[in-house]
Amino acid sequence: MNNSRLSGIILTVVGLGVALIAGLWIASQVASESLSSGGAIVGAGLAFIPVALLVGFGLYMFVKGGQQAQEDSMMQKQRQLLDILKSRGQVAVPDMALEMRVSADQVKDMVHQLVGLQVFSGYVNWDEGVLYSADARNLRELDKCKNCGGEIKLVGKGVVACKFCGTEYFLS
Repeated sequence: MNNSRLSGIILTVVGLGVALIAGLWIASQVASESLSSGGAIVGAGLAFIPVALLVGFGLYMFVKGGQQAQEDSMMQKQRQLLDILKSRGQVAVPDMALEMRVSADQVKDMVHQLVGLQVFSGYVNWDEGVLYSADARNLRELDKCKNCGGEIKLVGKGVVACKFCGTEYFLS
């Protein structure tokens, strides 16, 4: 559990504790007739302010911590994808998905995200479902497809594709 989520839980518990203590104190004062019902309402209203702040900020921290944990998990998966690909040179997409415990579509999305971040250079033949790691300098000099020998063309920022077999090359 990350620090934001833990802080959120602690703030929420403290806020609820303050509410419980204030409620019990107000109830005991009303029961002993030391405090009128109007005073109890004013006291409850004053106690509500710190309780609302503590609980509200605690819930905010808990939710933000959850979002951060998801982002961290995705970054770890992307790093894992890069490490596997760099160490093996080429990997079948279904094998990558199985090893990473994600779907093949998620692997494809991660590859496109890594291309957008300009940290992945290599090429992919989506028809065969194979990812290839390659040195970016070699890909920039590429004029023919390594898969079929066909002409390649620019199809997006940092992406060239073979118009014959569909193999995509990612440049960083």
